[in-house]
Amino acid sequence: MGRGRAKAKQTKVARELKYSSQGTDFEALQRELAGAPAPERSLSSDSGSDEDDYDEWAADRR
Repeated sequence: MGRGRAKAKQTKVARELKYSSQGTDFEALQRELAGAPAPERSLSSDSGSDEDDYDEWAADRR
């Protein structure tokens, strides 16, 4: 019981994703499929600490 709202929300989100007309960045898609590295993007609102944390975590995993 209680699954109805969660399922309805998932269905709504899935429909929005399926039928939304967001612009597709074909150049980025082509770079990704070709295996080319993505260009660096700076996030002005974020200090990048999450990325630094991930880099440290990834280095420990190697």
